[in-house]
Amino acid sequence: MERSTEFMLPFVGLKEGVHQFEYEIENTFFKNYDFNDFFSAKVKISLAFDKKSTLMNLNFKAEGSVEVACDVTDERFDFPINTTYDWIIKFGDEYNNDNDEILIIPHGSYEIDVAQPIYEMIVLAIPAKIEHPGIADGTLKSDILKKLEELQPKERLLPEEESDPRWNKLKDLLKQ
Repeated sequence: MERSTEFMLPFVGLKEGVHQFEYEIENTFFKNYDFNDFFSAKVKISLAFDKKSTLMNLNFKAEGSVEVACDVTDERFDFPINTTYDWIIKFGDEYNNDNDEILIIPHGSYEIDVAQPIYEMIVLAIPAKIEHPGIADGTLKSDILKKLEELQPKERLLPEEESDPRWNKLKDLLKQ
């Protein structure tokens, strides 16, 4: 994977306090990670970088959409992205990224790569099962959806006299 200098954030020259950064994420960003689940992407990242003497707080906010395929019908649609991610960076003796929310970097470091947390934040905003919103509200008209409805097993209802008589006494309790 090739690294872009666009996402390298040099913090040594920044004064203490909050600094704002903006990034535009498109599909080429995900190609660098060999992630091909998105057909297109248009996500705006706002980063509030709060530099303090002993640590740095990074607050990411992502807004936009990615074009994905429905897992049920394979229809493409724009999935809205609206998520946040908070990341704390501390200084220590050696690099340690065991914790998802806290990164420890060695003393003397002068820049940080924010591409990885941006990538993870956007990818994790997508659910495991992607379903077109038109399926739930009934507005999606698709041949695949019609075929799935045809193939759905029909429920067999038993006539009242075929049911177990022991349950009928319990049903009488509900009627009271």
